[in-house]
Amino acid sequence: MKIINYKPEYAKHFDTLNRAWVEKYFYVEPIDDYVLTHPQEAILDKGGRILFAEHNNEIIGAIAMVPLSETEMELTKMGVEEQYQGLGAGKLLFSSAIDTIREMGYLKAIIYSNTKLSPAISLYYKHGFVEIPIEAGVHYDRCNIKMELVF
Repeated sequence: MKIINYKPEYAKHFDTLNRAWVEKYFYVEPIDDYVLTHPQEAILDKGGRILFAEHNNEIIGAIAMVPLSETEMELTKMGVEEQYQGLGAGKLLFSSAIDTIREMGYLKAIIYSNTKLSPAISLYYKHGFVEIPIEAGVHYDRCNIKMELVF
């Protein structure tokens, strides 16, 4: 398994992988639809990054990073194809994204999530994230937890 950077031909995988888990546990909000169908505008043009997990020449997972400020980067849209869960793709994507954020010089990584996603929340805690208060007007209806990792 290896981690690779975004290419325009991977946009459909970014959408499919993330839409699957959002629809399974929640519903696709307008912000989700925009980000998933316009990754260039919503993520990359803002200075963000998208990474993919490739296994046996197949894209099986994705994660995105979007700047919130000059010092904070949000980790968002991490999904692994259900049939490949358990191979470590999520852990590899997540640690690669954390490394990328550090290398880019950001001081904090931020995650907006939902406690219903307990395996993901556990992964965040294992990487040193701590829960912090959610500010008013957060952009996801499903968000009931905000976490940060200070470098």
